Amino acid sequence: MRRSLTSLLVLLGLTLAAVPEGHAQSADRKTAISLSGSAYQYKGNFGSNFWDWSSNNYGPGIGVNRYLTSGLDLGLHLGYVELKGNQNAANFFNTNVVHGNLALKLKLNNGWAIKEDAVIQPYLLLAPGLTYLSREGQIRGRNTDENTTHFDAFGAAGINFRLSDGIGLFVQTGQHIPLNANIDGEPNRDVNSFDDRFLQHTVGVNIAFGKPKDTDGDGVPDRKDKCPNTPTGVAVDPNGCPLDRDADGVPDYQDKCPDEKGLANLEGCPDRDSDGVRDGDDKCPDTPGKVELAGCPDADNDGVADPDDKCPDTPAGTQVDATGCPLVLDQDNDGIIDSLDRCPDTPAGARVDANGCPRVVNPKIKALEKPVRFRTNSTIIERSSYPALNKMVRVLKDSTDYSLRVTGHADSRGTDEYNQGLSERRAEAVRQYFTSRGVDANRIITEGKGESEPAAPNTSPANMSRNRRVEFKFDFVPAPAPQL
Repeated sequence: MRRSLTSLLVLLGLTLAAVPEGHAQSADRKTAISLSGSAYQYKGNFGSNFWDWSSNNYGPGIGVNRYLTSGLDLGLHLGYVELKGNQNAANFFNTNVVHGNLALKLKLNNGWAIKEDAVIQPYLLLAPGLTYLSREGQIRGRNTDENTTHFDAFGAAGINFRLSDGIGLFVQTGQHIPLNANIDGEPNRDVNSFDDRFLQHTVGVNIAFGKPKDTDGDGVPDRKDKCPNTPTGVAVDPNGCPLDRDADGVPDYQDKCPDEKGLANLEGCPDRDSDGVRDGDDKCPDTPGKVELAGCPDADNDGVADPDDKCPDTPAGTQVDATGCPLVLDQDNDGIIDSLDRCPDTPAGARVDANGCPRVVNPKIKALEKPVRFRTNSTIIERSSYPALNKMVRVLKDSTDYSLRVTGHADSRGTDEYNQGLSERRAEAVRQYFTSRGVDANRIITEGKGESEPAAPNTSPANMSRNRRVEFKFDFVPAPAPQL
């Protein structure tokens, strides 16, 4: 009997050693070991000790439990006890019982009725297994020593009390029915297989191993972390989110004004005049102003903040000095001073007449601005286009103050990137045609528009043909910068 008991204990040790350490018996910690003590109560041919606490036999137990889901655990439980019975000197038994059960634990703290991390966690246990009996005794003076093994049907109910994330105290009561077992050795048996059985009342502790997964290392398990990607070292609240002590939606580690409720687009700083400049940088914090003027207003839009403007009513567009007063200048740099310039806003570099207004391209020359078309995926200029191009060459040679903008286009076939490159190559092919005929390359400006500016919807071959083109625009060579 002792040799068999030793073998079972060695088997228990090997089983425990083979179980990998997990993250504990919960969604965070999935493996636990239980240590327990039990009171056993026999029922058989010698009578029933069920619920008779004065007749208890006591024994230790150990188990390994593995979390499967929020409502189900799997466990291997082993226990030992010596059951005893004595009617008289001729009728007695001492039976060593070793039982091993593979347990399915149905947990009521599955998140539906009771929270998974509740303090009180009731459960039901269904645990088939094997029971080994090693009996010494006598019945009516005859020796009944025997060693047997039986299938054990075991069911129980219990409550686990959660003491911490890794430790729980449990109490449990259940009944073992080792089929066809003869615990007391009485040869006169009942007709069924259940006449000898025993209750097991258990108190024990579950010890979980490992620690919960915490990807961002903020001390809050991933399962509970509402901000699982918090940067390393950032202080967090119980939900794992960065602290935001002024509650403005900008976490403290990104908040330049962590003690003042502010705006996200201003890095958590306030802006009481709502002009887009944080109060700490705003030279006029109570008056809406311009960002480029440090938050101060500029009523006449001359670029000088009102507090510094000595001429606050300067007409729009007037150039001013540092004090906001007008300058007598040529604001469009066309060589005609503003007082004589009828077109003071002429674009930079435009050729102008004596009044300072842009020169206009001759209508007859404008009439030559007809597009040149290309075949699909081609940059080859059709010979039919040469006459029109040669007329433009003559204009450029005869009127050296003209320049020509050449803009390439493509239809919608192909990717945006490819069509952009194709349109640029078409424009460059036309540019080379002009330069090969003696036109200064600096007077030919090229650009590509890809498929972004179709001449017609790309819904038919004819329309696509119209979109495979190069367009022209005559302009004047920019005037040299005036010498002031």
